[in-house]
Amino acid sequence: MKHKPSTEAAAAWIRLIRIKSRVLDAVERDLKKVGFPPLAWYDALLELSRAPSGEMRPVELERQMLIPQYSTSRLIDGLVDEGLAARRECKIDRRGQLIEITETGRELQKKMWNAYSAAIEKHVGSKLSDADAVKLCSLLDRLGILRSSESAAISVCDEF
Repeated sequence: MKHKPSTEAAAAWIRLIRIKSRVLDAVERDLKKVGFPPLAWYDALLELSRAPSGEMRPVELERQMLIPQYSTSRLIDGLVDEGLAARRECKIDRRGQLIEITETGRELQKKMWNAYSAAIEKHVGSKLSDADAVKLCSLLDRLGILRSSESAAISVCDEF
């Protein structure tokens, strides 16, 4: 194994990081333009809606979203303050808590999907053919970044 990346690998890395940032920023702007909260709120609501009984421990939500603990805490506080999620005591471990999506949270997640899917089409879908998108997914999968649960979740877009 080489100790340094090739020039081509380093260029791919730089492009990957820059494009990720630019596309996410563009999607965030599109959501904000139509009056929706940040994309992280959508992602949290999606994860909660997919969970058994619509609830997760904060650490599970953090793990699924791949964000730092302090960000998860603030995110949960915002969702609870807006009535999109509720904190409940864990019956198994009374010291722990569960975060549960509310009906209002489910409704917002579904409404946000319309704007989010339009942004995905605008910033990704309109720039790639379906064949290119499949090829890009394959290349990204080779990097081994996705866990199998993420890959399965991503494969069914209408569940987003």
